[in-house]
Amino acid sequence: MYSAVSNPYKQYRTTSIQTASPAKLLLMLYEGLIVFIKRGKQEVESGNPVQAHISIVKAQDILTELMGNLNMEYPISQNLLQLYDYMKQRLVAANIKKDTDMLDEVLTFAEELRDTWAQAAKITRGREAEI
Repeated sequence: MYSAVSNPYKQYRTTSIQTASPAKLLLMLYEGLIVFIKRGKQEVESGNPVQAHISIVKAQDILTELMGNLNMEYPISQNLLQLYDYMKQRLVAANIKKDTDMLDEVLTFAEELRDTWAQAAKITRGREAEI
């Protein structure tokens, strides 16, 4: 078994995060959010409330991170803050009730946000390549 220091995957993942652009980091957060919501839903459906709780809390933590890193100088940031807050409240309720419909609702928002930011990043990369 690899130790944390010598594990090549962990080292690669750490390096990827440390060297990622802000757009890539944002997409990584959305991907993590989606993974943990899906995992939470699977655990609810499998009758594993403790594991569901752990996954849903991790999704909540990612939303907290997204909320904390908004640049409020941009007008869209206030809208995103309200959306993230709503999503987080729904995750809390879904966790309490173990409600997969609520998880699906938040998952839909997360996937749409991820897709939107991925498209924006692609457009931005295209513009940078033209310079």
